[in-house]
Amino acid sequence: MTAGCAKQPSGQGGAGADGQSAQAAKDIVETLAGDERFSTLVKAVEAAGMVEVLKGAGPFTVFAPTNEAFQKLPAGKLDELLKPENQEKLKDLVGLHVVAQNLTGQEIDQLEPETPIQSYSAEFLNVKKEGGKVTVNGANVVEADIMAENGVIHAIDAVLTPPQ
Repeated sequence: MTAGCAKQPSGQGGAGADGQSAQAAKDIVETLAGDERFSTLVKAVEAAGMVEVLKGAGPFTVFAPTNEAFQKLPAGKLDELLKPENQEKLKDLVGLHVVAQNLTGQEIDQLEPETPIQSYSAEFLNVKKEGGKVTVNGANVVEADIMAENGVIHAIDAVLTPPQ
C-alpha cells in the first residue's frame, strides 16, 4: 500500500489522520467562515437568513464567490443587498450559488456537456467543463472540492446573478 503517495479522496469518510478529515468535520458555514477568502459570502449568508439551511444535513454544493468576486459587483450593489429590507433578494442571490446535491469535481467531470442543474433558488445553473476548466453560468471555478461534512464548496471568480 502506498498511502503516502496516493492522492487522498477528499472528505469521503472523515476518519483518516490527514488534514482533510479535520476540515470535513465542519459544516458548509463553518468551512466558509474559516477561510478569509469567503468573508463577504459569509456576511451575505447571514444577512440572507440562510445559515441554518447551510448548517443542515445537506448534501449541498456551494459555488462560493470569493471576496474578489464580490468586489467586481457594481459600486454599492452589495451594500444595497445587505440591507434588511432586501433580505428576499439577497436570499435569491445566495440561493443561486447553492445546489441541493453533492457535486464534487469528479462528479462534475461526469456530467453531460452544459448540464442544467437546479439551484436552491429554483433557477438553473449551466455547469460546463471545457479544456479542463469548469464554469458555472460563465464564472470560473478557481478551486474545487473544498470539503465540508454536509457537502462541497467550489470557489468561483464571479457572483452569479439571477435572470432579470
